[in-house]
Amino acid sequence: MTMDALPVVALPHLWQKPASHELLECLKKLRLEPPIWNPKVSRAEILKRREQAATAQDRREIVDFLSAIIKSSLAWIDDDDEREEILEEASKRLSERCGRTGRGKAMGEIIRQWPFERPSYGAFSLTIREPPLTGDSLGLKTWGSSYVLAQLLHQFASGGLAHLLPSNTDPVEVLELGSGTGLLGLAAACVWKADVVLTDLPIIMSNLAHNAYLNRDTIAKCGGRVDSAALTWGGGEEDSDPRFKALNRYQLVIVADPLYDDDHPALLASAIDQQLCFGSDGRALVMVPQRDETTKKLLAALRTELTQQSSPLVCVEESIVAGEDDWDDNADHDDSEPVGFWWGIFKRSMSTQ
Repeated sequence: MTMDALPVVALPHLWQKPASHELLECLKKLRLEPPIWNPKVSRAEILKRREQAATAQDRREIVDFLSAIIKSSLAWIDDDDEREEILEEASKRLSERCGRTGRGKAMGEIIRQWPFERPSYGAFSLTIREPPLTGDSLGLKTWGSSYVLAQLLHQFASGGLAHLLPSNTDPVEVLELGSGTGLLGLAAACVWKADVVLTDLPIIMSNLAHNAYLNRDTIAKCGGRVDSAALTWGGGEEDSDPRFKALNRYQLVIVADPLYDDDHPALLASAIDQQLCFGSDGRALVMVPQRDETTKKLLAALRTELTQQSSPLVCVEESIVAGEDDWDDNADHDDSEPVGFWWGIFKRSMSTQ
């Protein structure tokens, strides 16, 4: 039972100068756990439900109590570290009750459980944390394309990527570009029993590494391995992990929903060209949702850019599958409408090998 279900008199009165351990115990009981939900329910709907639930269950007295702690000097507590911990916990509890106040404003932390089936292993799930969204933080949200592509991984293992994923050899080295929250790369490690390196911008890496840690036991049981490292497309050496100075080392590059701006097709094509190994075996697996004419044009630009690399890449297999998207956080937007998710497998042109 959380403190929200207890009578108000259970809250310590600051005028009584409660001990630090009493305040901390109370604050920890007041924690609102982040919601876990079915991937078929949109982020916007879940956040809306969470805000409604928090509004219904949070008494005004609890918010006043948390505010009073934050405003207080806590002068009766001698230990500076204890005072700091109390203030930090009170701030977290108050933040958890802010909910989603509107489009473009901060959203609370959320956690999704993503279920999978692997023929040789059975059912498993991955836990993905999405921190509060503030500003330019697209990489802190799990987009529908990651789950759509992840669900197809076992098909690629027996199809267009079968030559890279035999069951009786050493694990293939896989590089995921623009990993975001890491769902696709983590699933690849499990389904393919592969060594996967998750990459994204430096600002994204803390949460990406956290999600890799959350799923370490599941990945190990499935026979895969995961690492994470910063890699900025088109950036200088200071923007990327030193390991990426060694070019063209990965046998398989994967990426989902990577195109948002006009400069992304050229940057992504260059990143794939730099990281994908030479030779006839290397492959790049790309998924781009076809939400509108803009995303269709970005995909066309990417395909053109890939053919214009010094060692051109050509599409050898492609298709479009229907799936659920989760693009717009506007509550008025209907995320239930199916979206066509294009995927393609690329290889080096034979003429350059």
